[in-house]
Amino acid sequence: MNQHAAFTVPAGLWTLAWRRLRADRVAMLALAVVGLFLLSVLLAGAGLVAADWEDEVAVNYAPPGFVGPDPALAALARPALPAPPNAFDPLAGELAVLQGELARRGGGVQAPKAATLPFGADKWGHDVLKKTIKGGQTSIVVGLVAALVAVALGTLFGAVSGFYGGVVDDVFTWFYSVFTSIPSILMILTVAAVLQARGVATIVLILGLTGWTGPYRLIRAEYIKHKAREYVMAADAIGASNWRKMFIHIFPNVSHVALVQMSILVVGFIKAEVILSFLGFGVPVGVVSWGSMLNEAQNELILGKWWQLAAAAGAMALLVTAFSLLADALRDALDPKLK
Repeated sequence: MNQHAAFTVPAGLWTLAWRRLRADRVAMLALAVVGLFLLSVLLAGAGLVAADWEDEVAVNYAPPGFVGPDPALAALARPALPAPPNAFDPLAGELAVLQGELARRGGGVQAPKAATLPFGADKWGHDVLKKTIKGGQTSIVVGLVAALVAVALGTLFGAVSGFYGGVVDDVFTWFYSVFTSIPSILMILTVAAVLQARGVATIVLILGLTGWTGPYRLIRAEYIKHKAREYVMAADAIGASNWRKMFIHIFPNVSHVALVQMSILVVGFIKAEVILSFLGFGVPVGVVSWGSMLNEAQNELILGKWWQLAAAAGAMALLVTAFSLLADALRDALDPKLK
């Protein structure tokens, strides 16, 4: 037997999971779409993209470029024609003084507004494409941070409840039963009414404090199963503390459950933020999100202006679909039974 034969180290859980995920073309496409959305969030947060979304660059309700300009709105976009040479204007002197004062102060003459934009404009003349990117920053950040809060709470409660059992488990199970006995949307609206303050941080708290029940149930079951395993008994034999056994020894073996739960909750929380903003409990005035865009679009539909609704709903549908496909693929890739 060759004594210098190479020994191969068996691949770990995460390596095997990445191999399975990489072999799934749909999952990789979904990952690319999610990555593009996250990149847009980073660029928008850094001010490199859609920083000027509040500029009135077009006429009110300017249609998308592929629809063509509205003749009634195009007239507003053209600058006024100069008066004939012989025409008498009683305000010409005052206007000349005013224009000179504006030029001296750096105001200048306002540039003509566009009659069309790639995805149209809202009632204030804001670019809908830039508004959708900026709104996506708010909605995606809310979904990610709220999901992180909910998974952290659910993991902590589930670990303590499942590991200790007894009275501790009974108390947490009672809280879980109370939260799950109330419909989720009613629970969210109740917490929103109690907090009252409007803002991104408030929405994160609302969703995080009401969304921990799903991760709690699964993590608790995993801890009940793993606390009787041999490696936990070995850690107990060498004098490891309970918290070390819970989060150093057991948690790495159940972390895939928390990761999948987080990917699922992100989808639900993005939709919940849209519902809250649509009902008036969401982002404050001056902050744009996909929910606030849909709230505005309901009045625009009466006038036949559909492009803001299409942009916000289309972006949200694309991200939610990609995240859902990615969550399903992660659940399959991280399933220990497939190792």
